[in-house]
Amino acid sequence: MSDAGSSWTRRLAAGWGRAEPTVTRLFLFAVFVVGLVAQFVKPVGDALQDKVYLGGALLTVVGYVLYAEVQRLNAGHSEQRQAEAELQSVTQRLDEDVRRLNQALRPRGVPPTALEAQFKDVLEREEHVTISMLGFTGETFADPLVKRILPGLPQGAGRTIALRVLLPDFTKEIECPGRVGADGKAGDAPGFRASLVRRIATHEEWLKDQAERMNRNGRGTLRVEFRVLHMSPWLKLYFINEDVVYEGIYDKVDPSGGHVLDPQGYDSLLTRWAKDDGDEAREIVKRRVHLFDTLWKCARTFTTECPARRRGGRGSP
Repeated sequence: MSDAGSSWTRRLAAGWGRAEPTVTRLFLFAVFVVGLVAQFVKPVGDALQDKVYLGGALLTVVGYVLYAEVQRLNAGHSEQRQAEAELQSVTQRLDEDVRRLNQALRPRGVPPTALEAQFKDVLEREEHVTISMLGFTGETFADPLVKRILPGLPQGAGRTIALRVLLPDFTKEIECPGRVGADGKAGDAPGFRASLVRRIATHEEWLKDQAERMNRNGRGTLRVEFRVLHMSPWLKLYFINEDVVYEGIYDKVDPSGGHVLDPQGYDSLLTRWAKDDGDEAREIVKRRVHLFDTLWKCARTFTTECPARRRGGRGSP
């Protein structure tokens, strides 16, 4: 068929599509008028009485109209379903684009002070929360919780908070933290280790005191557990449930002749990973959670005594 013929056919179909509703309505109205007149005008009624074929034809026309309407409605529903599917597909693509954009724009480093706002938000918003940390003495973890966050929580008897703190075991000899000798080599510093043990005990006492206060004031249940493992403090991890993890390192060590070798990281930036930040972030969160859980299971409950002394043996100097 030529382009001219095809164009003419399309115009004819479009014209009939526009005219069909009007023609159909006029025809049906004419049938209605004739039927109404036949009820009151006897000659007309007599003329139509034996027109069986005409009645069948009219029923056929009505059936065609109904069929056309059903087809139109079905086509409308099909187009709606297709539009909804396309909209869902576009929404998913936009969601992925936004997620990738957020990941690209996410700050490379988060200051440790930003954790306080994160802890406060999740503890006020959610009823059941587990916060875990791996660090040095737990001071930057316990201090904001004890002084500003936990005392300000609203009442909620159903609230449950679990705090898990995993720290180095300073009841045993260790070279880092330690003391740099005259030869420039690291060695154990018993007095410094003892001060670290006392510091950890203080932080544990602070948090457990908050557990009693929360229960007494109807603000929920707080469970606090400190565990220790013989290791040097280089890595710091903070977990909010198993959904978000902040990780960093103690990146400052500044010994000067004969002074204590003391890792520091109170101002080192943390990297934030969240499960909803995409596949890469989700995999990293999963690996960090597995690392912490493995170390946690191997660790022992924190005490201020050396395990060797509790067994009756000789302790560290």
